[in-house]
Amino acid sequence: MTHAIRSFVLRQGRISNAQRNACEQLKPKYGIPFSTERINLESVFGRKASKILEIGSGMGETTAAIAQRHPECDYLAIEVHTPGIGSLLNQIEERQLANLRVIQHDAVEIIRNMLLPESLDGVHIFFPDPWPKARHHKRRLIQPAFISQLCLHLKPDAYIHIATDWEEYAQHILAVLSAEPLLDNSSPGYAERPDYRPVTKFEQRGIKLGHTVRDLIFRRNNNFVRSIDTEIES
Repeated sequence: MTHAIRSFVLRQGRISNAQRNACEQLKPKYGIPFSTERINLESVFGRKASKILEIGSGMGETTAAIAQRHPECDYLAIEVHTPGIGSLLNQIEERQLANLRVIQHDAVEIIRNMLLPESLDGVHIFFPDPWPKARHHKRRLIQPAFISQLCLHLKPDAYIHIATDWEEYAQHILAVLSAEPLLDNSSPGYAERPDYRPVTKFEQRGIKLGHTVRDLIFRRNNNFVRSIDTEIES
């Protein structure tokens, strides 16, 4: 899958001492280094359980809260920004979450290189950058090629859950997911917010500003899937 345009910009953001220390001391314990070889998530977590991927975990509050509420599932969080990684690592340590691991790298490259076929039971993408200016729309993460690649790693009936408070992006996401032959919409249009997704501080601010949050939940169907190796080379 060709994806030369990145959906994020690495900025020199402020990082606290606690976040820096977490990256230095806790990443070896809870982090997974990026690799061009596929990993077995059951081996990573040491058990058979539902495996949920979160793309763009931000500062990690939602990720840690979900993992703590659902110890029966294992969660793999992807984030590129160091302050967010440090914050999430500290929360993993404080809450003693054995079911949460992190990778600091581009999600597109992780999915393409590291995940086994049909290894995921779910994917969370909460409030991806909408890149609202038309000239930046090409930077949006949710594009047909990305979703097609992601679907190869979903088990049958696994879900993709995306939430956004940007109406035009929600329409774009709905169109992209609806056009993917491996996905079926779980609702007629947008879905109700499921109980497992907590309302974030970011979301609360948006609601106060009059933004409407839209959840989209699609599930993998049983349509024929080409091999991952064929898809990557195409």
